[in-house]
Amino acid sequence: MASASLQFFAFILALFGVFGDIAATLLPNWKVNADVGSNIITAITQMQGLWMDCTWYSTGMFSCTLKYSILSLPVYIQAARTTMVLSCILSAFGICITTVGMKCTKLGGDTDSKNHACFAGGVCFILAAIFGLVPTCWYTREIISNFLDQTIPESSKHEPGGAVYTGFISAGFLLIAGVIFCSSCFKRQQGAWIYPPNKHHFPSTEQESNAGYNLKDYV
Repeated sequence: MASASLQFFAFILALFGVFGDIAATLLPNWKVNADVGSNIITAITQMQGLWMDCTWYSTGMFSCTLKYSILSLPVYIQAARTTMVLSCILSAFGICITTVGMKCTKLGGDTDSKNHACFAGGVCFILAAIFGLVPTCWYTREIISNFLDQTIPESSKHEPGGAVYTGFISAGFLLIAGVIFCSSCFKRQQGAWIYPPNKHHFPSTEQESNAGYNLKDYV
């Protein structure tokens, strides 16, 4: 029962990780720049994401521009697009596989099949977490390096936005869920290796002893 409840807890964490991963991929606020200027009425908040750039004015107007050209984008944005999409796909596969393999469900067949499914789902979650951490770390590094560069004007400097923090938290949830699923299955298999089933049947030795006893009687 404890293992089933732990798997259910890991599944809930994985769900939060998947939703956060998708939200971080689609949100336009990977980096944010607030330019107040000389008048608060003309304040502008510029946000840049993986797929679009948005501008929010203090008057309430909001406009976004899609990034149609892929080759014109920096390398870290192209890599972030690819890895975040892979992270979403792997986490979705992990949800489907672990749904079959969890002990609290009636899918997946026998115990060994369910253990293998849980282990495969845990591996998917761990890979999804790695693919989610790589772009967020790389993107944050680029933001910080540009912010600390003295040759770049203040109007062109940005700070990490909410999508970056969402990506970090989602990757952490997926990593914890994957470790829980993999470790729970590994403990069961390890217990089977350490304590193998005892075999009490020794037909060959019994027959040899009986045969020797009968020969002695005849002698």
